[in-house]
Amino acid sequence: MRRIITGHNENGKSIISIDGPPARSIGEDAGGLFEIWNTDGSGFETKSDKDRADIDIVLSPVKEGTKFRYFQINPIPEGVPQDVIEAATAEAFEKMGAAHHRVDTSRNAAMHETHTIDYIILLKGNVTLILDEEEVALQPHDVVVQRGTNHAWVNNGTEPALLIAVLIDSNLV
Repeated sequence: MRRIITGHNENGKSIISIDGPPARSIGEDAGGLFEIWNTDGSGFETKSDKDRADIDIVLSPVKEGTKFRYFQINPIPEGVPQDVIEAATAEAFEKMGAAHHRVDTSRNAAMHETHTIDYIILLKGNVTLILDEEEVALQPHDVVVQRGTNHAWVNNGTEPALLIAVLIDSNLV
């Protein structure tokens, strides 16, 4: 994946500040989550060449912040015991500083809930969005507006699924 991040030079002219792959990723064994860009609510300096995605990967943005990322979900191989899936999922959420987001995993080990509004697009693959009481199969180019609900993503196909997401810190009411 190639990221192109724009900015300004010292003369105020628009330039390419960063051109290359994501600086950080996590969980490649399950597909992977790749940070594209983050904000922290404090504004940004367009003359800076600082890579705002070159920080530890955590699931949720900071207060008043955003995250722009893509993630891949691999199919679960046949024959993997449920306790192995649950242990691997718990470990993955722990690595992302998100163990506390796993509020009710009774429907699926990857169920989680964040205080964000998320805009998600399925780019390729066969994914089902699991909620507490419903689920919906997605096709490529379907868009989900995830509004702070308990949810999980499941790849039901035979090929990896690729999604892109923008997460925005929000006050849920």
